[in-house]
Amino acid sequence: MFESIGRSFELVKTSWNILMDDKKLLVFPVLSGIVTIIVILTFVLPLLVSGALMGMSTAGPIAYYGILFLFYVVSYFVVIFFNTALVSCVNAKLSGKDMSVGEGLSNSAKHLPAILGWAIVSATVGIVLHLLERRSGLLGQIVFSLIGGAWALVTFFVVPVLILEDKGVFASLGESFALIKKTWGESIVGSAGMAIVFVAIGVIAALGVLVTLLLGNAILFGVALALFLILVVLLAVVYYAMQGIFVTALYTYAKTGSVPSAFNPDLIQNAFAPKQVGPGNI
Repeated sequence: MFESIGRSFELVKTSWNILMDDKKLLVFPVLSGIVTIIVILTFVLPLLVSGALMGMSTAGPIAYYGILFLFYVVSYFVVIFFNTALVSCVNAKLSGKDMSVGEGLSNSAKHLPAILGWAIVSATVGIVLHLLERRSGLLGQIVFSLIGGAWALVTFFVVPVLILEDKGVFASLGESFALIKKTWGESIVGSAGMAIVFVAIGVIAALGVLVTLLLGNAILFGVALALFLILVVLLAVVYYAMQGIFVTALYTYAKTGSVPSAFNPDLIQNAFAPKQVGPGNI
């Protein structure tokens, strides 16, 4: 456990160093967030103006899930598009080359059919899980959450395969599963550990806001809350970029067996630790 935590800090440190060496990588999560907000407003504002939003819950299932599915597809498309651009630039960076933001976006644009296909598949899975969770009790919701986690694991390498190997959606999905099964085993340590680090920072900041609330100073609380919201946005942007760096590095090792020079070989090779069964293990 403690080894995993220590490794997580090392992963964050190395990914952070790469990010600081190439800050333009932050542009992609920023653009993704801006466009996602525009997408949300595009869907919500017309419904608010027309008053249709209030009636969505009583609308027929075809209309409700049709609009929800369309929203999922567009949202996934935006995220995947900018994620593929990020992966392209990170892959160039790890290869000792330099790719501009425009070149990264151009590379994504060349894969629009595959990106749209993956967005549709992701939206379909998302809708199905949403529907099943909505109709399930607490136990069912836990089960479907675990299924969602398993889906995230299986699709971990889809975007790198999609963009770097120029494969189709289902071929990329199969390759992602093969890479996970072949190289990393059953549990993800590095990615989860990185998330824990960022969540911990957010929790500490939230506790600071709570302290200002308990002090009873409205102005101080307002300032602290505003700073906290800014911090949350910054954490999301940085995490998105660092996760892209980490996933691309892991993909490179999974495909070639060689570790990008910016990463410690032991760090990458042990990031996903397969469970070992033997004498003394249960």
